[in-house]
Formats: sequence, C-alpha cells, structure tokens
Amino acid sequence: MTLLTGQVALITGAGGGIGRGIALRFAEEGAAVALHCRTGTAAVREAAARIDASGGRSVVLRAELTDDDACRRLVGEAAEWGGGRLTALVNNAGVQPVQPLPGMTTTDWRTVLDANLTGVFACTQAAADIMREQTGGGTVTHIASVEAGLPAPGHAHYAASKAAVVAHARAAAQEYGPYGIRVNTVSPGLIDRPGLAEAWPEGIRRWRAATATGRLGRPEDVGDACVFLASRLASWITGHDLVVDGGATARPTW
Repeated sequence: MTLLTGQVALITGAGGGIGRGIALRFAEEGAAVALHCRTGTAAVREAAARIDASGGRSVVLRAELTDDDACRRLVGEAAEWGGGRLTALVNNAGVQPVQPLPGMTTTDWRTVLDANLTGVFACTQAAADIMREQTGGGTVTHIASVEAGLPAPGHAHYAASKAAVVAHARAAAQEYGPYGIRVNTVSPGLIDRPGLAEAWPEGIRRWRAATATGRLGRPEDVGDACVFLASRLASWITGHDLVVDGGATARPTW
C-alpha cells in the first residue's frame, strides 16, 4: 500500500513544472489523478501518458479558473471520472508576473488576484460540496509562496494574492473541519525550471547562498509536501502553512 492508494485527486495547473511534479508524485503514491490545464495540453498530456504507462490512472481536463461556473464544471468532471468521489484537491494554478507597483493598474491587479485567488476560492467551495457528502471527507491544499510573508520587488499583486491564499486556507480549515475536510497550504521557495539559470543567474546565486541546503527546490519537493498533507500521516494537520524552501526563511536578515 502506498500513501494515497484509493484516492482521487484533482491537480490544477498541472501543465507547469510544479503542477506536473505534484501530479506525478500523487500518481506514484497510488492516487488516480485528474490533471487540469487552461489552454495548452501538450505538457499535461505528456504527464498523463507517463502516469498511465507506469500503471496509474489519469485524465486531462480543461477549464478557465477565473470563471466560477467553469471551476464547478471542472471539479464535477473530476469527481464523475473518479466514480463520484474526489478525495484531494491541489489548487496549484496561478500566474507570477513581474511589474513595479507604481505603474500597476487596477486591471493588472485584478488579473493576478482572479488567477491566483478567485479560482482557489471557487474550486475549494465546489470540491468541499462533494467531499462533505462522502465518507472520509477529503483534503484541499493550496500552493502559496514564501512571498506571502516576504514579498519581492515587482510582486506586490502576486505576494498579496498568496498571502490571501494562506488566510483562505486557515478560514476554510475552520469551516470545513466538522465535515472531515482538511485545508492547508504549501509555500515553496525558488523552484528550478528549464531556462531559469540563464534568465536569472544572479538571483539563483543569491538564493543558493541564502539557503541552508545550498540548492534550488525541485517540483517533486513540493509534490512530496502535498502528498504528505493529503495522506493519513497528516490526519491531525489543518489550517497549516508548510514552508518548502530549503531553509531560506530560517536565515537571519541581519
């Protein structure tokens, strides 16, 4: 038996590096995985094919998560595919533009908040409606960021959205707890991706110098944290923000 045997999970934003890493780790631990994407499906289909080839079970679903009705359809489709059950939701989809605050427009602000926060609210609400009616409840994990508490320049909208995601999880943990639904967040630090070393060499150097482990994170590091929170090992953990940053935020700032 693996940690998530028998579970049905929906991972939003599964086409990106972190989302793909989460989906693959859930499948490796025995969950049937619904992989969500918004537009391009090539990366998601590749991950689904990898899951299926290893003996797992997967499906690819598309939805625009800034639309409340689309969020409900997505969650409903995942549960229908899962035989009427949905035991885990990972709200990973989001955007991270870089834009100085002085020139930011209200439209710029709302675009990031809608992408990073409104979809989390809508998907969580829809999933909880299903989980509260099934035996065993379920789990919801939001992907936040260390920037929820330590914002970087040019990320005012992003950092604010992630701080709100953490607060939402804590509020939802209280209200959904009586129904057997646990809600937590995972806050990653800098996660490596193709091309990052060439695009931001100085930032990577500074990050490595600031971490206790001396390396960037990997998508599977975030996936491991999400697997833990969705598993029986975390049965008494809810409303918690699990920081996955290699020790960067443990470093003194002076």
